Amino acid sequence: MDWLFSLRLPLVGQIGWGVVVCALAVSGCTPLRDYWDNGLKVGPDYFRPVPEVTGDWIDADREQIRSASAAEVEWWEQFNDPVLGDLVNRAYEQNLPLREAGFRVLASRAAYNIAVGGFFPQSQSSLSGFNRYQISDSLSTVPALQGQTFSIWQTGFNLSWELDLWGKIRRGIESSAASYQASVEEYDGVLVTLIADVAERYTQVRVAQKQVADLRRLAAIQRDSLQLATDRFEGGATGELDVSQARLNLAQTEASIPGYEQQARVAANALCVLLGIPAEDLAPLLGEGEIPVAPQRLAIGIPADLVRRRPDVRQIERLVAAQSAKIGVAEADLYPAFSINGYLGLYSNELGELFQTDSTFGFVAPVVDWKVLNYGRILNNIRQQDARFEALAARYQNTVLQAGREAEDGIVTFIKAGEATTKQREALAAATRSVELVQIQYKEGSADFNRVFVVQKNQVEEQLRLNDNIGATASGMIQLYRALGGGWEIRLRRDDCCDPTPALHRVQCDDYLGKTPPRRFDAWCLWREWLRGWKPR
Repeated sequence: MDWLFSLRLPLVGQIGWGVVVCALAVSGCTPLRDYWDNGLKVGPDYFRPVPEVTGDWIDADREQIRSASAAEVEWWEQFNDPVLGDLVNRAYEQNLPLREAGFRVLASRAAYNIAVGGFFPQSQSSLSGFNRYQISDSLSTVPALQGQTFSIWQTGFNLSWELDLWGKIRRGIESSAASYQASVEEYDGVLVTLIADVAERYTQVRVAQKQVADLRRLAAIQRDSLQLATDRFEGGATGELDVSQARLNLAQTEASIPGYEQQARVAANALCVLLGIPAEDLAPLLGEGEIPVAPQRLAIGIPADLVRRRPDVRQIERLVAAQSAKIGVAEADLYPAFSINGYLGLYSNELGELFQTDSTFGFVAPVVDWKVLNYGRILNNIRQQDARFEALAARYQNTVLQAGREAEDGIVTFIKAGEATTKQREALAAATRSVELVQIQYKEGSADFNRVFVVQKNQVEEQLRLNDNIGATASGMIQLYRALGGGWEIRLRRDDCCDPTPALHRVQCDDYLGKTPPRRFDAWCLWREWLRGWKPR
């Protein structure tokens, strides 16, 4: 056994390194200096593509916007609505798509662990066995062995280890780590959407409820006008036309109520799905309440914050990083792969002699695998991975542009809906006062019922518009914070788990510090000390 080891190891030292030098000089894509600077890894080191981001918002000078302050984390709390806050918490605990995204994170973390394990001997096995042999009596080649019987007892282990001379395995770990980080961002993106959807559906329920309540209140006023017109008609003071117009007004108002009741129920049913429960009557949970009222001013930060905050932007950036590492994996195939196959075991004819020193048997078999005849396919694979990288980089930059557009849409929606609400309040106040005056005039006989009919109809329409505008202002705020990527940070404040996601060398990894895993997924914390020691350096 000692002879085998002393013979083979010098051979791999002399022959192997000679092949390495030839490979670097002749066949590689990565220059020797870059190979050394990259930590003995071929392929490019990743640097984040530079996206186009404006310096400030279009409406940064408007009083409704505070770009100097960072965007609110728990932005829905600005509505000062405890019911909404409770719904967000329930959805965070119970939503099924969010749970699904969490398990995808676990799968990605497991894939990362598998990739890290690939740095060690890739194949190991332990062998034990017993064989009983009898030599054939008809075997004439070695007469002395004819009819002999003997046993062989054996135990031992073997391994196969591909040395990561070109960084192929380490690049794979980088790619897997970035994919794992992307899955975290996907989870946070689902959480952002979930919170915004809950707030939006809740607003829709409250708007519909307010419409129903106001329509019933206005119907009561119109019912009084109908009674007054009926009394005057029966008294001979007016004609039947006044009664018909009053009845028409009342019927139109009451006919609008079922439609809004339907809207409230549909929005509540959607809210049930977000809460992870079957559709049911949410009246006991929601109770009665007003439409969420957005504050006059919102803190939203600056456009550059989108790159650091929006999960979908961060997710695609991590996918770009993962693809960059795959270029190095593909390029490593240009070079010879060095592996060591070895076996160490015990052999004996008798079980009692198996564990004696003389029973030791072993060998080492260095292997060089160089796909010199596959260079066309390898080069095209490198080109393919590089093209995919460029495509993802373009997608990342476009995602940043889309994020900016969505944020600007949310800003202008919030501002204009707020302005419309202010004017609509004035219109409703004027319509309400007109109803009061015209009713007095009608009672006194100085105005006909046609004016009462028109003014009461206007009052109903103005009230419905006001409620819609209040809801639109709230929806504009929700749309804005959805576009800003707000809300996912709540899990950082409410969870108590282990580590941030794996950081990669020279990748501005500070963006990922503090990003703990989603709650209820404790498997994230397993092996964290071990993984910390084997992160790519």
